[in-house]
Amino acid sequence: MPRGRNKISSKVGLPPGTLIYTGKKRIEKVQISLLDYDEKHFKEQEIDTIMECVPFKDKPTVTWINIDGIHDVNIVEDIGTCFDLHPLVLEDILTSDQRPKVEDFGHYLFLVLKMLQYDEKEQEVIGEQVSLILGPSYVLSFQEREGDVFNIIRDRIRKGMGRIRKMPSDYLAYALIDAIMDNYFSILEKIGEKIGDIETEVISNPTPKTLQHIYSLKRDMIFLRKSVWPLREVINVLE
Repeated sequence: MPRGRNKISSKVGLPPGTLIYTGKKRIEKVQISLLDYDEKHFKEQEIDTIMECVPFKDKPTVTWINIDGIHDVNIVEDIGTCFDLHPLVLEDILTSDQRPKVEDFGHYLFLVLKMLQYDEKEQEVIGEQVSLILGPSYVLSFQEREGDVFNIIRDRIRKGMGRIRKMPSDYLAYALIDAIMDNYFSILEKIGEKIGDIETEVISNPTPKTLQHIYSLKRDMIFLRKSVWPLREVINVLE
C-alpha cells in the first residue's frame, strides 16, 4: 500500500532521541540541494558532503537546504550536528507519521506538515511528511522522497520573481507552507471528480466494484482530514 509504514514497534523501549527511520523502506541515494540568495545574488548547487553546508549556517544571505530522503539516518544526524538541532527534533524528522505541528526551540522553529499528491494510477491520495527548520537566515526541508510541490518556489528564487529574494528566511518558510496548502485544493478537485464519477456509477451502472470505490473514497477523505485538520493549530501558533 502506498501509505504503508515500517512498524514503529521497533522503537519501543528505546530512550528518547534514539534515531531510527520509521518510514517506508528505501534504498535510493539521498539528494541534497542548496539555494543561497539575496536580492542581488543567487547560488544553486548539489551537496555531496554535509561539511559543505557549514559556511552557510551564519551567512547574511538566505539559504535553503532541501534533503530528499530521510532513510539515511547518518545524514540526518550529521545535518543535526551542523545546525545544532535537538535530538528529539531529529527523532521526529525520522518518525514519518507525525501529526502536523510547530515547536519553538529558541534559535529555530520546527514544523511538521503533510504534503499530499494524487496517484492517478492507484486512484488514491498519498502523502509524505515534510519537516521544516526555520533558522535566522536559513530553512532546512526534509522530505521522504524526491518530488514535491516546491518547483514554483525554486523558479521564483532563480528568476527573482516577486518579493522572495528581498525577504528573509521566514518568508521562504511561509512560501513553502503556502505551496503545500495550495496543493490541497488540487487534491480536493480530484476527490470532487472522483465523487462525481461514483455518483454516476451508482445511478447508471452499479457493480460490486462500486462499493470498493466508495470505501476507497472514504479512506481518502479520512486521510485528508487527518492531514489538514491539525494545520489550524500550526497556523495559530505561527500567527
